Amino acid sequence: MKTLDKIPTGKIERASQLVKTGFKVGGNYVAYYGEKIVNPSLNRDKLNENNAEDIYDGLKNLKGSALKVAQMLSMDKSIMPQQYVDKFSLSQFSVPPLSAPLVRKTFKKYLGQYPENLYDTFTPDAMNAASIGQVHKATKDGKNLAVKIQYPGVADSISSDLALVKPFAIRMFNIKGKDSDKYFKEVEDKLLEETDYNLELKQSIEVSNWCKHIENLRFPEYYPELSSEKILTMEWIDGEHLSEFASHNNDSVKGDKIGQALWDFYMYQMHHLKQVHADPHPGNFLIDKNDKLVAIDFGCIKQVPIDFYVPYFELAKPEIIDNPKLFNEKLYELEILRQDDSKEEIVYFTKLFHDLLSLFTKPFHGDFFDFSDDNFFGQIATMGEEFAKDTQLRKMNGNRGSKHFLYINRTFFGLYNLLHDLKARVNTKTFEKFITE
Repeated sequence: MKTLDKIPTGKIERASQLVKTGFKVGGNYVAYYGEKIVNPSLNRDKLNENNAEDIYDGLKNLKGSALKVAQMLSMDKSIMPQQYVDKFSLSQFSVPPLSAPLVRKTFKKYLGQYPENLYDTFTPDAMNAASIGQVHKATKDGKNLAVKIQYPGVADSISSDLALVKPFAIRMFNIKGKDSDKYFKEVEDKLLEETDYNLELKQSIEVSNWCKHIENLRFPEYYPELSSEKILTMEWIDGEHLSEFASHNNDSVKGDKIGQALWDFYMYQMHHLKQVHADPHPGNFLIDKNDKLVAIDFGCIKQVPIDFYVPYFELAKPEIIDNPKLFNEKLYELEILRQDDSKEEIVYFTKLFHDLLSLFTKPFHGDFFDFSDDNFFGQIATMGEEFAKDTQLRKMNGNRGSKHFLYINRTFFGLYNLLHDLKARVNTKTFEKFITE
């Protein structure tokens, strides 16, 4: 794979790359509509494939928050065209890595020595590369190690990247109102946290200790003495990424076992720790040789305030959803409904969220749930398509909900998709036994 000797870090440099990508996408549309004149039956599959290719190619050399957006979009299988999901999912663990000289330079700057002086062996070529960092394999004192190195300039470009994306996001999601900046600030703060490997080291050790008693779940050991704000050293664990395992696994017992561990891990964090691993994509989980789930990345941890947690999970209860008075109260508590809403907005958003929550919270309505149910995910996809076509929604103020929804909803959406990939059937209550242990 081609390596990178330099990553654009300046605002003008990065903006220019995005503009070039925009021109390519525009050209794809011109070609598509020209061909459609000749062939009216032409569908959008080839257009989507070309656009996905060009957008990904433009973002993969920028890395950082620009590529992180692609990674987040690849989790949205119910709304994104499959061509985008397939291409953007590469950003989870397969993008062009840094060249060996740039890796050595990073080590010298942040740990004061070159990697060959710190480890017994160190592979100069990255084993995998994602949006914010890449992983190398090393050995020391007979132990196999994974060494994560952050791309230069990632933290410095986050604010300018989001400033470039913001106008498009405002139009896409119809965000209005004086407090709309709270959403962008939430994203910026979390992305900045992900670039602080000292924080990730602390979070990794804490979560590993808190959750190590959960069945069929394991974590790598971490090495603070070989880590810094831009370099993180941990135990190397052999295994397949979750998506790779799910693509060939035909053993429903294994799928259920791993899915149960995943569900218990997330519910334990959410309901007991009141904080959660908020980046549930396949590149952050391995399946080891004993079919245990391995969690390997804790850069994105979302704290769950109690004044959000309580109404959020009350809205997962059918007796609340189906009680108009209580349902309405929770919508106001979660800032879904606002005091300055018109009667039309109140009626519209109350119905919209009633339909949405009645479907999306089904896994919480009983003691078991079958995430292999294609009908459930088909209903979610259909609802997403309906929202995309809803002209009335575009006229409404899309600035809805507490800022905490951004990462909590993303967490559950990603979790559901991982469980669907595994075709897992889970007991939704077993996590409770780990809280009492």
